[in-house]
Amino acid sequence: MKFDPQEHHRRSIRLKGYDYSQVGAYFVTIVTWQRECLFGEITDGKMMLNEIGEIVREEWERTAAVRHNVELGEYVIMPNHVHGILVFVDNGVGATRRVAPTTTTSQTLQPGSLGAIMAQFKSIVTKRINGLQNVSGRPIWQRNYYEHIIRNERDMDRIARYIEANPLRWMDDDENPNRVVPSSS
Repeated sequence: MKFDPQEHHRRSIRLKGYDYSQVGAYFVTIVTWQRECLFGEITDGKMMLNEIGEIVREEWERTAAVRHNVELGEYVIMPNHVHGILVFVDNGVGATRRVAPTTTTSQTLQPGSLGAIMAQFKSIVTKRINGLQNVSGRPIWQRNYYEHIIRNERDMDRIARYIEANPLRWMDDDENPNRVVPSSS
């Protein structure tokens, strides 16, 4: 059987030609490997972070501290995913460091871009969690992430409300592996 690189190539979900390092607001969702609930649990509609979830929270909040061109908007860490708003501001300061590409292709991430920031965040969280658990090479995140370019204040408000209410909707969340789907009989 011959290997066909086109058959195994994932199509990018990014907006073609868009500069993901430019000033603007972005809504992102990052999901754990195989949707494993690693970060804590929902109790009475509130997310209760465990030790691993605290690592995720610390690193998410550190994102803005080490990148002076990024401000954090609303975010929530769920048992197996993270929703957050990142706002890129223009203050003349770029990314703190260049990241290595996360693929084996010649494609590299633009320093300071949303992709570079997500790669750095996921890498640091993975290293910290694997170090805590004394394992090596265990994946924590699914490949890639979901992103949405926030286009106006109405969009920002809608997404912020969605993020804020996410723990209350956990029982119906598509990411919840224990979600009970009503039968259609």
